Amino acid sequence: MDAGYEALRSGAAWLDLSSRGKIIATGEDRARLLHAMTTNQVEKLQPGEGCYAFFLNPQGRILGDVNLFCREKDFLLDVEPETREALYQHLDKYIIADDVALEDATARIATIDLEGPEAFTTATRLGVPLPEKPWGHAEWSGITVANVSFTGALGLRFFVPASGKPGLIGLFLNAGAAEASLEAARVVRLEHFKPRYGEDIFHTTLSQETQQNHAVNFNKGCYIGQEIVERVRSRGLVHRLLAGVEIESSEVPAPETRLFHGEEDVGKMTSAVLSPALGKVVGMAYVRRELAEPGTALMVNGQAAVTRALHRA
Repeated sequence: MDAGYEALRSGAAWLDLSSRGKIIATGEDRARLLHAMTTNQVEKLQPGEGCYAFFLNPQGRILGDVNLFCREKDFLLDVEPETREALYQHLDKYIIADDVALEDATARIATIDLEGPEAFTTATRLGVPLPEKPWGHAEWSGITVANVSFTGALGLRFFVPASGKPGLIGLFLNAGAAEASLEAARVVRLEHFKPRYGEDIFHTTLSQETQQNHAVNFNKGCYIGQEIVERVRSRGLVHRLLAGVEIESSEVPAPETRLFHGEEDVGKMTSAVLSPALGKVVGMAYVRRELAEPGTALMVNGQAAVTRALHRA
């Protein structure tokens, strides 16, 4: 693996995530609309605060996830590249008599992450304000800096006007941060067992199956899909859970590869990669609820495996 991988694990590295979707919501009713369409508490957010949330369909299945940032005059929605258009149309469809305007700002705003154990130290040397709380954010010379990570390592996300992208990357390089490829970032993400929509979370997934309960506020008012979320919570209807998996092998299993507990088929892999640092395969899988507890021994392709706790923030 390259120097970027090592920097993500032991130093500081930058990665270009500009393909991620950026949707900006303005208008007096923007908080009310987003509150009614996502699983988390949006109406009480103050400028400088943010949250992670799911968009659900009426059947409670996940249409996409979002890092949502409350700014002085708008909300900035940071979404996966693959869900950008669908989520924009989903939001737009529900604007009826609301004072809300949407802009797909993906092309005019670049997204650059600075991640790794030394990310905050490197940022401090550059005079970057450090938001303390997860999903907290601050303005820095026309750039929104958010406490969000792609890999699960310590990290900051910079939303910078596209014209300012080269200059920001230059600052990071001069500060000693290495460039990390998306491939390297994916390996580190899986080492941290941080799920990603489209790889580990799907349009068939229920919120509670993800074990990302920080995405859901169970005390908020009505929102799309809430009835199913509440039914699952009250009746405990989830039969499978997403879990991290370590496999004592260098052979990377394909998605859908089955997991076994003894002779019993108990789940399936979603994503996996060989970790150079660990010398074994790491990944994620949906397994039967009672076997998702960290430390449970399983088998994958005849190789010993063990479940691990997911990254949850």
